[in-house]
Amino acid sequence: MPADANERLRRLQLGVMLVLMAIKHRRKRQQILSKHRFWIREIFKNRPQFGTFHTLVQELRLHDREFFYRFTRMSPERFEHLLALVGPLIKKKPCRSRKPISDAERLMLTLRFLATGDSQQSHSFSFRIGRATVSNILGETTEAIWHALNKKYLIPPTETQDWIRIAEEFETEWNFPHCIGAIDGKHINMECPKKAGSAYFNYKNFHSIVLLAVCDAKYCFTFVDIGAYGSTNDASVLSETLYGTAFDEAPTKLNLPSPAPVEGQNLPYVLLGDDIFPLKPWLMKPYPGKNLDEPQRIFNYRLSRARRTIENAFGILSAKWRVFRRPIRANVELVERITKATVCLHNYLRLTENAKYIPTGFVDSEDETGQIIPGDWRAVIQDDEGGLINARKIGGNRYTFDAGRSREDFKDYFSSEKGQVAWQWQHVRNCGLVHT
Repeated sequence: MPADANERLRRLQLGVMLVLMAIKHRRKRQQILSKHRFWIREIFKNRPQFGTFHTLVQELRLHDREFFYRFTRMSPERFEHLLALVGPLIKKKPCRSRKPISDAERLMLTLRFLATGDSQQSHSFSFRIGRATVSNILGETTEAIWHALNKKYLIPPTETQDWIRIAEEFETEWNFPHCIGAIDGKHINMECPKKAGSAYFNYKNFHSIVLLAVCDAKYCFTFVDIGAYGSTNDASVLSETLYGTAFDEAPTKLNLPSPAPVEGQNLPYVLLGDDIFPLKPWLMKPYPGKNLDEPQRIFNYRLSRARRTIENAFGILSAKWRVFRRPIRANVELVERITKATVCLHNYLRLTENAKYIPTGFVDSEDETGQIIPGDWRAVIQDDEGGLINARKIGGNRYTFDAGRSREDFKDYFSSEKGQVAWQWQHVRNCGLVHT
């Protein structure tokens, strides 16, 4: 082959290589640029002009405090205080291509979701934020609320004086001495998790996780355990919690006060539960059955009266945060975060805005004869299909001699001249009360 022909072939090959390299470089550049390009729906582009946070929320904040409270479950000042606590945990750094959603808008979206229980898609339309972004915001913000509030507003008793203070409040408010809390469990209704089998399917025939909680005399939660399977068998929910194990095995580590005399009767410090719980030296439950003598019925009445605090605490939680009033459409992790956030918000608002959060008549009360006057929260949630459902039987009827002896001591005290309340005899005789 002539030399000039070889040269032409070499040049042709070099030209083809250069073209191929240019095409490859162009494609690579397009791929890099495509990562920084966003296609955004027109309704989302108009969020600063027409989104709920930028229109309705700002109008309510400036001109209608009552409706702002209904919208968020708190006053504008309380929202700003909460934002100062939670904002640093959810604030996003700006990038070159777009402005991030502000921490205030993220918190407002989350509060509105918790307050209404409406679907994430509904809030996506209202706030003009993408559905996937709404889900991410809810997960991040509920977790941030838990971390910002639980160490200050959900503090379990750790010192002997803490337990004694709670007991004194129960005795003052509910005439039950040495009570350190009321305990109950509820099912958090949720849609069937993916690939969960029957783990979350409970005896009420829906899917759930369990919220087991203890509250004080002022309707504040002191201990919570969140996330047990809805199908958890009968003896494990309480026994597998950290505080259940501690009460059973090492009460001294909790600095629980030792039994002490009350008007000459030596009584232990105890939690109060209903008949789904096992009777233990540190956990009192009603006498079972119908053929009870009058002192036993008096004990059941007095226990039921004081234990009503946890029932009202759950009622307030469900009535204020209506996300619990229907099956929650979210994965298990988000359902747990939602529950943790609302429990913290309940305590936070109970301690900072109690008069608004629990207005007069909202919780159960009594008349002068001991008759129960149902609180307004019962009317709010009576027709719900979802919500907080009672957990099933946790313990059995077998108990130790010490547990039985403690219950007998309380029974004798409540029937004594110094331990009785003026209306209990007439109330029990008129109502024929066995136990609740």
